[in-house]
Amino acid sequence: MTLTEPSADPAQRPMPVVDLDALIAAAHTDYRQARPLSQAADERARQVMPGGNTRSVLDFAPFPFRVDRGEGSELTDVDGLRYIDFCGNYTAALLGHSPEPIKEAIVAALDRGWALGATHEKEIELAELICARFESIEQVRFTNSGTEANLMAIGTALHHTGRSTVGVFDRAYHGGVLGFGPSIDGPHHPLNVPHQFHVAPFDDLAGLESLFADPDLGCVLVEVVQGSGGCRPASIEFLTELRRRCNEHGVVLIFDEVMTSRLAPGGAQERFGVIPDMTTLGKYLGGGMTFGAFGGRREFLAAFDPSQGGALTQAGTFNNNIVSMSAAVAALTHELAAEQITAVNDRGDDLRDRLNNTFSAANAPMWATGVGSMVCIHGADDRLVELVFHAALKDGMYVARRGFMALSMAITAQDCDALIASVDNFLTSLNPHL
Repeated sequence: MTLTEPSADPAQRPMPVVDLDALIAAAHTDYRQARPLSQAADERARQVMPGGNTRSVLDFAPFPFRVDRGEGSELTDVDGLRYIDFCGNYTAALLGHSPEPIKEAIVAALDRGWALGATHEKEIELAELICARFESIEQVRFTNSGTEANLMAIGTALHHTGRSTVGVFDRAYHGGVLGFGPSIDGPHHPLNVPHQFHVAPFDDLAGLESLFADPDLGCVLVEVVQGSGGCRPASIEFLTELRRRCNEHGVVLIFDEVMTSRLAPGGAQERFGVIPDMTTLGKYLGGGMTFGAFGGRREFLAAFDPSQGGALTQAGTFNNNIVSMSAAVAALTHELAAEQITAVNDRGDDLRDRLNNTFSAANAPMWATGVGSMVCIHGADDRLVELVFHAALKDGMYVARRGFMALSMAITAQDCDALIASVDNFLTSLNPHL
């Protein structure tokens, strides 16, 4: 298992002696000139949507390009520019864009009607597939997103333990109302739900002392590899100790696998060898449709079973919507075989190693982190990451502005070669200034 962290501290490498702001201004000018239709769309969007969008992560300077269509590994924008998509919709597009088995399943579902307002057989089939795939999940319930799944898992765990405190970690992101930023001073985000949170340092054994000293700690929610936090992997030692302490204190351990379930056929819990009490899922498992799920041991999910005295109910008009259920069944049946999951993660490990070798060879204060198909580029100065982002766009490759990448199964070795060449060319242009 590759958990790539640079052996020497690349942040200590010298910064280029060049005006980075001037380089960014030039990149923005080139970007604008190539995308007049996207710029016009952005100006129109800002009249009716604050910031011109309803998903903040998609915004970047000078304005985001507007996608016209996606197929396989490629996106095409309204100006006709094509990009190899390394962003992968922030892990949701693991299958690539418009895979035929998913499209066929969606069309077949629509032919039988939608917004059914009743139970149906596809949700049973999907539940069976998920319970068979993830060791921690004996029973499962569906939601519309990973955010909802995490909210439901937290509520279920606190109900089970009768306690109020939720343990989380710095830089964690568990959805739009569960974000914890880079510091450990507390749950700053004004949109966070008002649970009682204890924010501990991530991957820090000493920090667990304070966390588990709280007698009201009811559950701990953790990403094994922090996605929005920069693809930071936890150590196996940390996760093993976290599991031990949860057992010792009667605390429910929840793995947020909305992103990380892609890291092995049975999720990050299989790859790291640590099994939680509950697991949350989302993103790619819905085949590109809106999807979320939470599950775990029967004793926890029994709270939703009236025949067992369960006192909890779960609302959600579209929890079992036929389109998402059908797409998810098709994804798990046709697209997510073990060998496919292994191959895309091996490719990601290789890409990350090559990126770090490229940064090192150029003596650039940059590095890449992550596990498997989740990769993130960092810089001692964030302006370097922005410049790599724009250089890649100019060369026809889309990496998230913050440096995040989530490889899809449609990404080829040749695509990775092209990205390495783009990064290398950018660093070569900086080399006289390093």
